[in-house]
Amino acid sequence: MHWSEPGIVLAVRRHGETALVAHALTRGHGRHAGLVHGGQGRRGRTVFQVGNAVQLTWRARLDEHLGTYAAELVTGHAARVMEDPLRLACLASAAAMAEAGLPEREPHPRAYDGLAALLEALDRDRGWARAYARWELALLAELGFGLDLGRCAATGSTADLVYVSPKSGQAVSRAAGVVYHSKMLPLPAFLISDAQPDREAVLDALHLSGFFWEQRVFRPHGRKLPAARTRFVDRLGREVAVSRA
Repeated sequence: MHWSEPGIVLAVRRHGETALVAHALTRGHGRHAGLVHGGQGRRGRTVFQVGNAVQLTWRARLDEHLGTYAAELVTGHAARVMEDPLRLACLASAAAMAEAGLPEREPHPRAYDGLAALLEALDRDRGWARAYARWELALLAELGFGLDLGRCAATGSTADLVYVSPKSGQAVSRAAGVVYHSKMLPLPAFLISDAQPDREAVLDALHLSGFFWEQRVFRPHGRKLPAARTRFVDRLGREVAVSRA
């Protein structure tokens, strides 16, 4: 058994004295793991950095086996953001969410394409915060837990949508939700329009998506949001707090 296709490194862990087990997201084979012989050497550490785009070849005697990976580096995304702690934290968060959220060996090409586009935005240092927030909600939808942000749950109106119901995951208009304001989640305008968000709006979007990730994906299985995601949101929150001061 073998296949070869592009992939994005999501996670790596040591295996024995010299090897690695690498988890990657591919378009055709989904989130997939493989053993990397000699992966702890200099070349292996360079290629198998979280966030890197690689050309993977996977081989195994039987399909259900772990199998082995051989890889060539295509784009070193990790090195391109290494000097920017916030972008590096965003990259780590995206990889961790894909690793924790996507089922193993189940193709999700839209999740792969979205992550690839996010990595390109991080490389360019342009529009990446907005792209990340949207990608996280798109990944939630890919798993079957998408939010309905197109019209008000109470009135059916498509105008002045500013809240999201924490129970239904549906948008709510300002007029319909004002009575329950304290119980509603804010709906940042850029999630349903072409508005350009500031970092505070992005933070609101991440609190929104994080709430539903916890409620619908992680908590039912006794799990928590990945630590890398929490660190990214905390770092972004500190930046927003500084800008307010």
